[in-house]
Amino acid sequence: MEWIEKLNEAIAYMEEHLTDDIDYERLGKIACCSSYHFQRMFAYMAGVPLSEYIRRRKMSLAAVDLQDKDAKIIDVAAKYGYQSPTAFNRAFQSVHGIAPSAVKTEGVSVKSFPPVSFKIFVKGAEEMNYRIETKDAFRIVGVSVPLQKNIEENFAVIPSKWGEVSADGTLQRLAGMMNTPPMGVLGISTCNDEEPWRYYIAVSSTQEAAGFEEYTVPAATWAIFPGEGTNQSIQELERRIVTEWLPTSGYEYGNAPDVEVYISPDPQNAKYEVWIPVVKK
Repeated sequence: MEWIEKLNEAIAYMEEHLTDDIDYERLGKIACCSSYHFQRMFAYMAGVPLSEYIRRRKMSLAAVDLQDKDAKIIDVAAKYGYQSPTAFNRAFQSVHGIAPSAVKTEGVSVKSFPPVSFKIFVKGAEEMNYRIETKDAFRIVGVSVPLQKNIEENFAVIPSKWGEVSADGTLQRLAGMMNTPPMGVLGISTCNDEEPWRYYIAVSSTQEAAGFEEYTVPAATWAIFPGEGTNQSIQELERRIVTEWLPTSGYEYGNAPDVEVYISPDPQNAKYEVWIPVVKK
């Protein structure tokens, strides 16, 4: 329950700062995780990306403000952080389907998105297999792409990079360099708030980097979940970890990278493991 309470404290912080620039790192600190992990948890649990939720809440309140016939659109836009009337108009229409000026007409319908509140619900008894392992630091070699602080912007970047390294022979070269555990092609997100966020496609190796980047994954404890299937199945496993396992596990996110281990990387029938860094509460 403490973990859920922390998430709700982060929601309360957002509500208090809807007229400010909301600090994602502050949200992560309230929830005792990185801003990356907070955004991912929020999206899985609320069913909507964090940035879209904030936009909906701001536009819900903006619609109420605009129902005051003396309210000026430019003032309401500035109140919710939009210096450009065009950007405010676009955001407002994306939520309500009408221009801000139309709200001045009596009887016009607008939408209301209330604040979310998280609770624990008992779901079906479908099992989840996992193990807890503490591992020493290990070195990886591979290629990487920078990750944006707004994680929705990365959804196209990462699959594109996988497609690139599969097509140009990089993946095969990396597989030939793999010589230390974990044995498999790795997808590693360095996503704590103390270092630049990057996503690595790599292998664990002691060989010379040979033109590749290298990174040392720190010693940490991970909850490791095996799975198999397609890209959609790994996303579903990650959703279940966050929404079903983590809230009642006795653990919370640790300060280490997320790791995907592709034991068999066939995109239609992959065998993989999802590693979530954890610490005991």
